[in-house]
Amino acid sequence: MERRQLVQYLDTYLRIAEINDYGPQGLQVEAENGRIQRVALAVDTAPPVIQAAAAWGADMLLVHHGVLWRSVERIAGPLGERVRGLLAHGINLYAAHLPLDAHPEVGNNAVLAQMFGVSVTRWWCEEKGAALAALGQLAAPRPVAALAEEVGRKLNGRTRLLPHGPEKAHTIAILSGFGADYIGQAKALGADTFITGETSHANYWAAADYGLNLIYAGHYATETVGVQALGRHLADKFGLEVKFFDFPTEM
Repeated sequence: MERRQLVQYLDTYLRIAEINDYGPQGLQVEAENGRIQRVALAVDTAPPVIQAAAAWGADMLLVHHGVLWRSVERIAGPLGERVRGLLAHGINLYAAHLPLDAHPEVGNNAVLAQMFGVSVTRWWCEEKGAALAALGQLAAPRPVAALAEEVGRKLNGRTRLLPHGPEKAHTIAILSGFGADYIGQAKALGADTFITGETSHANYWAAADYGLNLIYAGHYATETVGVQALGRHLADKFGLEVKFFDFPTEM
């Protein structure tokens, strides 16, 4: 399909113009190639990812973490290497950061909730004008250790459980990526268990203070699900070929 048509659809579906972010989202690098049939999916825009997408013959690389952040940078150094790599292989780059976290169907947090059997009752964590995180209930309380094991198994990674709350989890808060700073908010909303990506030393005692179970599943792992769900959506709707390229960062 024409690049223009796909970008227009994605911009509307993901509400790119409505959600502020830490840098411009949507089409970040426009290659000479204006027709899209193969869409490579990834969390990050890194040289090995670009090389793998090029070897597959991708026309577009659709990622969660693009190349444009905060202030305008020079197209040099690591940023220059990424842009040159994309253009050399005729690969368009489309990024969806907060819009993909917040999306109620293919967003990271919506998909995580579905994966773990959490019925979402509200969205929270307002960031840049969008509610990113999910809150909901399990159909029945279950041991938090078993939930943590399921999270690790389904995300194909390692989890760390801080069992500071009740033995059985029921009301679950979910925020992909770095969500440890929102422990207090999750507790205030009534959560007994909080599933997020990565943490820091300072957040250990915060979880203990609030009596909240914390399941850390990895920043990378919790953000692999959105781009894959979006890819399946594009394949079903437009017949595009999609492939996810997995480059874990261990974070």
